[in-house]
Amino acid sequence: MKTCTKCGAKPVIIHRKASGQMLCKECFIESTTDKVLKSIRKNKLIEKGDKVAVALSGGKDSVMLLDILNSLYKRNIIDIVAITIDEGIEGYRKHGVEIAARNAKKLGVDHKIVPIKDYFGKNLDEIMLDDAREHGACTYCGVFRRWIINKIAREEGATKIATGHNLDDETQAILMNYLEGNIDNLTRIGMKSEPKSDKFTVKIKPLREIPEKEIGLYVVARELDVHFDECPYSKESFRGEVGRFIKELSVDHPTIMYSTLRGFDKIKPVLKKEFSGKKVDMGQCIRCGEPSSHELCRACLFYKKINNEE
Repeated sequence: MKTCTKCGAKPVIIHRKASGQMLCKECFIESTTDKVLKSIRKNKLIEKGDKVAVALSGGKDSVMLLDILNSLYKRNIIDIVAITIDEGIEGYRKHGVEIAARNAKKLGVDHKIVPIKDYFGKNLDEIMLDDAREHGACTYCGVFRRWIINKIAREEGATKIATGHNLDDETQAILMNYLEGNIDNLTRIGMKSEPKSDKFTVKIKPLREIPEKEIGLYVVARELDVHFDECPYSKESFRGEVGRFIKELSVDHPTIMYSTLRGFDKIKPVLKKEFSGKKVDMGQCIRCGEPSSHELCRACLFYKKINNEE
């Protein structure tokens, strides 16, 4: 029987091909938690006294994130508010919202559940049924989710917004933007955002260096309440295609995601210096008052079109 690299005796639940480590359940949980907390310290993602708004979907990534940040909450280092967006996806979202609520209640964390329809007049399913729509589901969902989370976080007095983006998500974003030639987006990818307006709350990604597979194993090992359902709209996205490509590569090249991330982090300063472009004056959207470099922010532009406003 294989034995744990750290404690030497217990049954192994994971063989990390990238590092060669073999870990038992207890050592895997401890190692993963330490890795996330070390990343938070090293990159100064959170400071004592911060109020962190956790984007909590009820999926494995956000539930793991809340579980680890709760260790800082229990030590009175930070305060936490959890925000769950209800996109209105039949057969998918209701389950996630219920699980998110149970996790927040279990930890005694303040929890806000916000339907997209409350702010934008239609839920995601209704938008996708409209033949006049101009974008895919992920575009509408991403724009509306970011708008709502930033607004609620600011109203709650949060100083940071923490999202559950993992290593797979980040390498997908890097490769997608390389393939699309979107250099401007590449300059914004990273562990911590650099807001152009005081009305944008700083966003952090504490799970950025944790592979999706290990997050799945962590929540199972910790026996956390999560839903593993896949969003029905994810298969139609370009991100989904890129994700499948990276997974296939990772079978024979287990370090490919880490090397993609490390290589990108090395060239990012050069990209920012050479391609950050001219500075944009950040004003306010004339409809919602949120920060915008144009007369209307992108969320309000979408709102007008999906609600047939001139």
